[in-house]
Amino acid sequence: MPRFAANPTMMFTEWSFLDRFAAAADAGLTAVEFLFPYDHAPDEVAERLHRNRLTPALFNLPPGDWAAGERGLAALARRKAELDAAMQCALPYVAASGVSRVHLMAGLAPAGDAAAMATYRGRCGAPRRCRQGARGRWCWTRSTSATCRATS
Repeated sequence: MPRFAANPTMMFTEWSFLDRFAAAADAGLTAVEFLFPYDHAPDEVAERLHRNRLTPALFNLPPGDWAAGERGLAALARRKAELDAAMQCALPYVAASGVSRVHLMAGLAPAGDAAAMATYRGRCGAPRRCRQGARGRWCWTRSTSATCRATS
């Protein structure tokens, strides 16, 4: 049986972002994914998830300058420091929400750009520093969907 997750970034737009979690629960959904929680404190996001008995399916790492058209940093060799900062930014949200997947957005590079592909593959597969979080030890690891996974 398929399991579905609502995306409150795109759905229930008549409500503020945090109130969309209640709308998803009221619609009978039990899981949500969302683009970026970073306009709200990690504890606020976690409290809304908990209050509405929603499982967080995933959210995205900060993508760079979204308004300027950027869609991630992982394949952009000269943006490593920003990618590292994005990972550090996401960790409190991972710990507070209990999410097990964070989308490592590749970014935009020209088709066939071998350097960008090598950078992306290296960053998806390279071991990352682990950190002790509220719910266990968090490590960024490789997955076939290029999603960073938090492991306990």
